[in-house]
Formats: sequence, C-alpha cells, structure tokens
Amino acid sequence: MVRLYSGEDGQSQFEDLDLPTGPEGRSPWQAATGISFHQHPLGWSMDWHNAPRRQFVIILAGEVEYGVGDGSVRRLGAGDVLLAEDLTGKGHTARDVSSQPRVSMYISLA
Repeated sequence: MVRLYSGEDGQSQFEDLDLPTGPEGRSPWQAATGISFHQHPLGWSMDWHNAPRRQFVIILAGEVEYGVGDGSVRRLGAGDVLLAEDLTGKGHTARDVSSQPRVSMYISLA
C-alpha cells in the first residue's frame, strides 16, 4: 500500500506501508462515510491537486501514475491500494498510463 500525504514542507510525499493485519490476518475495521466507483476515460489526467478527503483509492483495472513535487512518481495498477491523505500543500498529479480505461474504487474515511 502507498500512502500519499502532506509533508511539513508543504509538498506531497509517498510512503510505503504494509497492509495492516491483525492476529487473524485481517486489518482492523475503519469507519468509512461512502464509496464510489469511477471509470476514467483513456488518457485522463489531472494537474496539481490535493486529495478532497482522506480516502483509499483501490485500482481495479488500468494503471495510473501519481507524481509529487520532488519529481517522484509511483505507478499503480490493478490490485494496488493508495491511501490519499495530502489534504494541504501543493498536492499531486495523476495520469492514466494504460491502453484500457482505469476503474478505481474510492472509499472515503471518517
């Protein structure tokens, strides 16, 4: 899992996280306020922006590249999970990079 968060310098940053698991091989329950599925058209991209809320983004199909201010880029594909928490600062970029439409599930966290 990749965490995308706002650093103290106002720049979004990446952090690699292990999926949290408890003694039974599952993560603790987290409160959520909603879920949405998006199908992005081929070639979709979004310039600098912040996450609109704390949310999980789970890629179901296609691939997306996220970029941050220091030039770092992460490519995520089907089965990958992003925890978006960069609510302030410069934000990040996003662009689809596959030959098929990207389908993502967004889960808003409480």
